[in-house]
Amino acid sequence: MLKCKPSILALALASAGVSVMFMPVKAYAADEVEQTSQADNANAQATNTSQNADDSIVTDDIERIQIKGYSRSLIDSINSKRYGDTVSEQLSADDLGALPDVSMADALTRLPGISAVRTGGQAAQINIRGMSGGFVSSTLNGREQVSTSGSRSIEFDQYPSELISSAAVYKSSKASLLEGGVAGTVELATVSPLSKTEKHNFVVNARAMYNDRASEVYGAEEYGDRVSFSYQGKFLEDTLGIAVGYARLNQPSVATQFIGFAYNGTADVDFLENDTNGPIGDDGDMTNAHKEYLGEGFEIQHLGGVETRNGYMGAIEWAPVDNFVLKADAFISRFDTEAFARGFRVKLEPESASIANPILDGNSVIGGTYNRKSTGNTRVELVNDDNQDFDEVNSYGINADWQVTDNLNVNLDVSFSSAKSNFRNGLLWANVAVDANADTPIFDENVSISYLLNGLDLPDVGFNQAEAFSDIDRMMVSKYGIYPYVNEDKLSAYRIDFEYTLDNDYISSIEFGSRYSDRTYSNDRSVFEYGVDNGFSSSQPPLRLTEDMTTVVDWQGDFSYFPSYLAIDVDAALNAWFPNGTPQPVQTWGNADGVAPGQAQGYTNNYSWSVLQSGEVYEKVWSGYALANIDTELAGLPITGNFGVRVVNTDQSATVLKNVGGDPAFGAQNIVDEIGINNSLYAPIIEGVSYTDYLPSINLNFHVTESAQVRFAAAKVMSRPPINRLAGDASASVSDTGEINGSSTNNPFLKPFYADQYDVSYEYYFDEGAFVAALFYKDIKSFIDTDSIDNYDFKGNGYNVPDSIELDSGQVVPTVNGTFTTAMNNEKGGYIRGLELAYTQVFASLPDAWSGLGFNASYSYTESEIETISTFAGESSKQGLPGLSNNVASATLFYSYEGFETRVSARYRDDFISEQVAINEQVVNFDGETVIDYQASYQVTDGLGLLFQVNNLTDEPTKSYFGNENKTGTIQYFGREFYLGLNYVM
Repeated sequence: MLKCKPSILALALASAGVSVMFMPVKAYAADEVEQTSQADNANAQATNTSQNADDSIVTDDIERIQIKGYSRSLIDSINSKRYGDTVSEQLSADDLGALPDVSMADALTRLPGISAVRTGGQAAQINIRGMSGGFVSSTLNGREQVSTSGSRSIEFDQYPSELISSAAVYKSSKASLLEGGVAGTVELATVSPLSKTEKHNFVVNARAMYNDRASEVYGAEEYGDRVSFSYQGKFLEDTLGIAVGYARLNQPSVATQFIGFAYNGTADVDFLENDTNGPIGDDGDMTNAHKEYLGEGFEIQHLGGVETRNGYMGAIEWAPVDNFVLKADAFISRFDTEAFARGFRVKLEPESASIANPILDGNSVIGGTYNRKSTGNTRVELVNDDNQDFDEVNSYGINADWQVTDNLNVNLDVSFSSAKSNFRNGLLWANVAVDANADTPIFDENVSISYLLNGLDLPDVGFNQAEAFSDIDRMMVSKYGIYPYVNEDKLSAYRIDFEYTLDNDYISSIEFGSRYSDRTYSNDRSVFEYGVDNGFSSSQPPLRLTEDMTTVVDWQGDFSYFPSYLAIDVDAALNAWFPNGTPQPVQTWGNADGVAPGQAQGYTNNYSWSVLQSGEVYEKVWSGYALANIDTELAGLPITGNFGVRVVNTDQSATVLKNVGGDPAFGAQNIVDEIGINNSLYAPIIEGVSYTDYLPSINLNFHVTESAQVRFAAAKVMSRPPINRLAGDASASVSDTGEINGSSTNNPFLKPFYADQYDVSYEYYFDEGAFVAALFYKDIKSFIDTDSIDNYDFKGNGYNVPDSIELDSGQVVPTVNGTFTTAMNNEKGGYIRGLELAYTQVFASLPDAWSGLGFNASYSYTESEIETISTFAGESSKQGLPGLSNNVASATLFYSYEGFETRVSARYRDDFISEQVAINEQVVNFDGETVIDYQASYQVTDGLGLLFQVNNLTDEPTKSYFGNENKTGTIQYFGREFYLGLNYVM
């Protein structure tokens, strides 16, 4: 067999981890290397380069480079990176379904400088260069995507890797890129059917899965499956292309967890240790007392359920003439989760308990014995949560590409993106009774709770009521609540782009274009509650449990020393408690405006938040850009790149219900809720702001040698506030001393985050690998923070507040302006800077079987001067930028030989700040983690392959803490996931 040297492109880039087979065909070598990545048209440029390099090679028998599987994906990725015009990272698939990851979130975390926050054991959102998902802009086929999360960061687990053909992470910006990513922009792409070499291609994947921790969780599913198929075909002499795909994921969701609550309480522990007569102040003056910080309590729970995702992809591409292509594509995802959380929740209320033998960490209590007082709320309650989340993602687009002349190209794109999340949080509480069989059961107030936190290990606990937790003669259901949260996000966009090729020695082409988008976000809150969780209600009495409603659950493994408890069949309990049917949640004022208790079953409290936190946000954006592409030489040094500017005008507004005291002069209206309760205090208004931004950028690539290049990039970038933070929910109240105070969690006047960013990178491609080193610096101009405005002019800002109030003594005093707490743009800012290294090596020069060995690794170091203030660990303290890990690394060792391929991958990130969700959102320090995955496959025939895969090989837990490791936050185990399946291609 004749052995010809392949092109520089094919060899130098293939060396990023290549398993190569040669076969003789009559063709040019470079023409036979199919490039599948579409990002930035990098492969088209690369193919042209290859053809030029090999035009002189003509032979009857020249070898075709056949590169498949993981090695092929690496080659295409590095190829795209090398010939792209921005600082970027790339992923591509040999065929649809070839990426091994459960979702695109897992796949993206294998790239340098990218990490993920695991939710339920799965990667869902990503961080880029130490910045969390809110700073990441995401597109699909170049189109902005809305999210089910209620923010702007899409949940990448909604996107099956089987339906995505390529992904790019742009770390530097350019004028033609959609604005919105201070951290970076993630571009996902589905297949272009006319770009495929094969006339027809059909791929089937089928995998069975097993979670090895599910057997420890009563009611959890152990087995699941993952199935996908896709078809790509070309017809009518390759002028019509069709691609369709379907991917289904049905997997168990399993976890065993301990979650500590924030340190929101303060008390003098010495005082409480000796106080037995009642709440603070009953037998002593605490005015000048020394105070320690105390946690709200903790949860110990089993989590289980099933996640079902159905993804659909379709594309039709028509090229009736050589210079015109029309493409329509659609992507649809349905992600449904039905989950339960069972165990017990410990509520510690130090103001109504005595604390014996307190153990302190500095000024915070991390252990002791809480003894409930008669007037207190300290307790242990069994929880049986039933959560459902139904998510929908839709993306549709039509694109027309017309090469008008040899120099002028016009591209027109129309798209629609929508997302909807219907989350139903159902909670069933049970409390301990003295005797559940009594005619009028009495809540057992004899509560003693001992605990000692052990840092990142499980705590020591003890309960005087432990035996009651598994006894139906002691436990009674005391409260049921359901709290749906429905949000919907819709965006329509229209874009036109022009590119005109020039014939000169400096500027190769100019690009310019315009885009308009119209976005509407809405959220709807509702509620139903019955009973109480801190005792028993006489008007809504507790439910006596029967054996057919319950199962005694024991803890296993590391958690085995915790007391057993009753798992309650939620449906059976509700059917017994509400024989006429469980009332449905509604959006209601509750007991506001003088409605008598009992008017509607369960709606006797003030639930005005369900109305005030519901509303809409509107956002209209026009943008235009001009860009020049550089192709020149300076002192014999080839230089490519671009420079340009993007102009963006944003008009944002939100619906607001402002409390104007019922004054019609301020627009007060009668607002009737879903059960007929009327409230006349509020004025419905729309508030917002319009602003214009100018975003210049430059990207330069200096081709030092054929193998080495240096990049420089600079740009001004922006990220708009999370869409849900623009909602209006302001309120104000007057204290009994006449001080006016108010608050707003959100703010329709919020402006974006802004940053000036700079990148320098060095890339070197050698015979058996590639090396990349990059430095980056981001000068962050502003952040969104929650702050307080003293002496706020409430009346001047539209609040109808009284000029004076009458005290209990009868004295009339004038009101005074107090504090208004709201979300606002913090102009302090600061830098984020770091280093990234990436190295790929294939040992192709080794003899025979060893030539399939390869290694791919990356490391990034990121630091920032930006600090935020947190009180969750007790007194106010500074903490780092949420999402930032100083050190992030990933590595993959792979090997292939005669149809067998195996690889082991590890992802590491050290400590970082993020949110954990307990009763309320809490910002905590997450401990560093290393997640290891393994995969092996064997190609039985040309079409049939077998696969074995293990995710989270070491059962790496998630662990977090408040302030320092002694104050435990989360300890959560998810189990290992095993996959066994097959791939079939024809």
